[in-house]
Amino acid sequence: MSLPVTLRRFTVDELERFPPDGNHYELLDGCLIVTAQAGLPHQTVATRLSMVLGAFFRQEPGIEVWARGAIEIRPDTHLEPDILIGKMPDIARWDAVRDHWLAVEICGVASRVFDREVKRDAYLQLGVKEVWRVDLDLRCIFVSRPGGPSDIHHDTTLSWYSPSGRELNISIPALFRGLPPGG
Repeated sequence: MSLPVTLRRFTVDELERFPPDGNHYELLDGCLIVTAQAGLPHQTVATRLSMVLGAFFRQEPGIEVWARGAIEIRPDTHLEPDILIGKMPDIARWDAVRDHWLAVEICGVASRVFDREVKRDAYLQLGVKEVWRVDLDLRCIFVSRPGGPSDIHHDTTLSWYSPSGRELNISIPALFRGLPPGG
């Protein structure tokens, strides 16, 4: 005998009323995703990468690098990549951001499968032009684009072109320099 399973669905409005309890909450089609607060290696790599990207985009007005941005499609989707690059909207709300160029997830053992199998595909389906998964354990970046191959592996240098055609070369070993093994 099988029992029917009904999952409670949430909305962005409900999510906004959650108390700050140290957990990280996201929604995908109303399904609640709960993860623990990020650790030191995660935050170190995210900070280093957001600084590189921020310096690169300082010359392009209207382009923002958000260190923990949000892709929000009301009423029931609110995903927060560790880094998000896009065009600043006229209204200061996440659901007003419509042009998402890059979403970056920093992942270790605990989040690798979820980031690869769920969030990567969700970002691409929501219109993000490119997704990077920075793997703390393998010390590499996997790149995915809509309609292209998923998880192209980079472990030395990643060359990326902004929508205006400017090239940025990122040293992947520099992102991990000085960090202990593991994520």
